[in-house]
Amino acid sequence: MFFQITIICILLYFGLLVATSFFVSRKQNNNNAFFSANKQAKWYMVAFGMLSASISGVSLVSVTGMVQTFHFSYLQTVIGFFFGYLVVAFLLLPFFYKNNGVTIYGYLEKRFDCWTHKTGSMFFIVAKLVSAATKLHISVLVLHQFINTFYDVSFITILAIVLLFIWLYTFRGGILSIVWTDCIQTFFLILSTILILLAVIKTLDFDCNEIFSSLKNSSLSKVFIFDDFHSKQNFFKQFFSGIFIVIVMTGLDQDMMQKNLSCKTLKESQKNMISYGIMFLPINFIFLLLGFLLIILAQKEQLTIPFGDELLPFFAFNYFGKFIALCFLIGIIAASFSSADSALTAITTSISVDILNIKKNSKSEVLNRKLIHLGVFLIFFFIILLFSKIESKNILDLIYTIVAYLYGPLLGLFGFGIFTKHKVKGVKVSILCLFSPIICFIINLVSKHIWNYTFGYELLLFNGLITFVGLYIFSLNADGNKKCRICN
Repeated sequence: MFFQITIICILLYFGLLVATSFFVSRKQNNNNAFFSANKQAKWYMVAFGMLSASISGVSLVSVTGMVQTFHFSYLQTVIGFFFGYLVVAFLLLPFFYKNNGVTIYGYLEKRFDCWTHKTGSMFFIVAKLVSAATKLHISVLVLHQFINTFYDVSFITILAIVLLFIWLYTFRGGILSIVWTDCIQTFFLILSTILILLAVIKTLDFDCNEIFSSLKNSSLSKVFIFDDFHSKQNFFKQFFSGIFIVIVMTGLDQDMMQKNLSCKTLKESQKNMISYGIMFLPINFIFLLLGFLLIILAQKEQLTIPFGDELLPFFAFNYFGKFIALCFLIGIIAASFSSADSALTAITTSISVDILNIKKNSKSEVLNRKLIHLGVFLIFFFIILLFSKIESKNILDLIYTIVAYLYGPLLGLFGFGIFTKHKVKGVKVSILCLFSPIICFIINLVSKHIWNYTFGYELLLFNGLITFVGLYIFSLNADGNKKCRICN
């Protein structure tokens, strides 16, 4: 009976998203609405909805599971996130609003040429496909584990059904629908997390004083690490990496910036970004607190518990009863779908506008955009199948590693464009951006074996620096009057 009730609740949730999407986009089924919501999105709705899109189901399970290995040191990165959001709000957003383009990579064409424009957008497309597939994979895996306790259903079947539902509520309205459905999904994510946390506190029979006393006296609650510079959890590595992770994963990411650019004015978009950044710290603290209390509970009950991403699903499905299991499922689905739907919409936008130059509202171009959208979903399907073969104890750490390699060239491109006046044109930009991550990978291997130093998320900065320096060297011999062949 519980299984049937759960499936009905999940289907009702899907139905709510689809109905909301069709209601919002019923009169605006065109490319302008899909790409930019006609610049009419409310900043407070965008800020609230962006929480679930950026946090995702990965954060719910991975940040909770981090406590066993990394304690509360992840907060060092989250503190850096806030300062990164300030950089995005007051440095990058003015550039993009001044550019007045559908995608942020249009800036690269105005600043450099078509080669640079398309190179930047291609790096985003590949990076976003990989990171979004990794995030959605974990929620589909959780759903698969749950369903298979009752019926034998293949992972491929569940994945296909999930992607079908996401496609249903995004193919018409695009970012216009995403702004509304993200708000619904953020609400369910926060509600589910709070209900799970309250269930843990009730089981422990703790009051507020006991919770903070346990935090104070436990080595698991350690936040700051200053003494071990070789550690990936060193404060300076985590803090500055947090700043630049936000700059690239929000400020240089079409997925997140497409929502910001859907606001009517720059001022409203900045209010959205700052509000969103402020909310990020308490939500991640709640995730860490939840992981900490689960470990305390395991010690109290003398339970053998799994490590990493399996910690929260283990308790949610086996310890707190059916209602909490349902809450956990809804929370995972809400967060992961919010992350996946906006990512797939942004990828469709970038392919349509940056690569194929689809910008009009004619019937043929609307049809082409819908075909691209469907194609992106099919590619996404096969990437998730590939990731299902990869084992990782902490998916969030894997995602940030992927970001360091693939978003580094974007950081170098935009940094060079904003902070210098030098010109670089032609295919050499694409070649440099391809070789920069490879050079970083080799240097990381050599550093590990010779100096016993392993790069953490600061690899992103190093990657961007290599791209920046390479562009500067190329610019010394650049022909400023040479036209881009693919533009003409």
